[in-house]
Amino acid sequence: MTINQAQTLKELHTIRDYVRFSMSRFYEYDLYFGHGTDNPWDEAVQLVLGALHLPWNSNPQLLDSRLTSDEKSRVLDFLEQRVIKRRPLPYIIGEAWYAGMPFYVDERVLIPRSPIQELIEQQFSPWLREGPVDRILDLCTGSGCIGIICAYAFEEAEVDLADISAEALEVARRNISRHELSERVTAIESDLFSSLTGRKYDLIVSNPPYVDRADLASMPQEYQHEPDLALGSGSDGLDITKQILRQAEQFLAEDGLLVIEVGNSEVHLQQQYPHIPFTWLELEAGGNGVFLLSAAEVKQYCSSV
Repeated sequence: MTINQAQTLKELHTIRDYVRFSMSRFYEYDLYFGHGTDNPWDEAVQLVLGALHLPWNSNPQLLDSRLTSDEKSRVLDFLEQRVIKRRPLPYIIGEAWYAGMPFYVDERVLIPRSPIQELIEQQFSPWLREGPVDRILDLCTGSGCIGIICAYAFEEAEVDLADISAEALEVARRNISRHELSERVTAIESDLFSSLTGRKYDLIVSNPPYVDRADLASMPQEYQHEPDLALGSGSDGLDITKQILRQAEQFLAEDGLLVIEVGNSEVHLQQQYPHIPFTWLELEAGGNGVFLLSAAEVKQYCSSV
């Protein structure tokens, strides 16, 4: 089934018309919302404005503006990608917002949504030791959004963005350039810590693949457009996290901090390692499965993970 473009082009004329029409199709096709918006109205507004090369926060008075034939066709093309192919909206418009800032995204990277942004905005207080932060590592960086936001939060720090995927790093480099941070932020192709020998970090932050096999099989269709490499991590979702825990000691400064997001795999991690004193964070904006460990705790408890 496809959208009847000829009839739609003839009968609908304004931005408001196409926002309403998009909302109706979202309900008709029972879409999942979770890649930047959580409701049909916001999704429809962003889709239509994105197709028209207008910012998401455009003046509402524009809603009654009439569209050209080419603009109508572009909106309908975006809409078909969303409802028929179930492509997440940020991939269609090539942009996602994270911590109040825009990032380029495509199917080579996950769409930014990590709750770690709340910690970055608070400069990881009160857990990160006081004093200057010289080096930060964003491990399994994807689009680079976490590390880039860290660079804004810690204006004197040098930040490394590490990922095993050369394709993801192409996206990360594009975002480094977009935010004009090339003097302090570096993208490095690395299988976890393999290319980082000799480096020490005051802060290591990671949003690694952590979806367990059962959850991966039950995720909405929209997630199938995201790279498998960035989602799944074994039967319990912890294959990558365990490697990070085993190796992190060598790369943390003596008073450094390790922060990792594991989502729903938090349950598996606590069951398997009840002796490790994970600090699980309660986040005001929501989200679960983010823990932190001091360098001393990593050294004492994680070598045998």
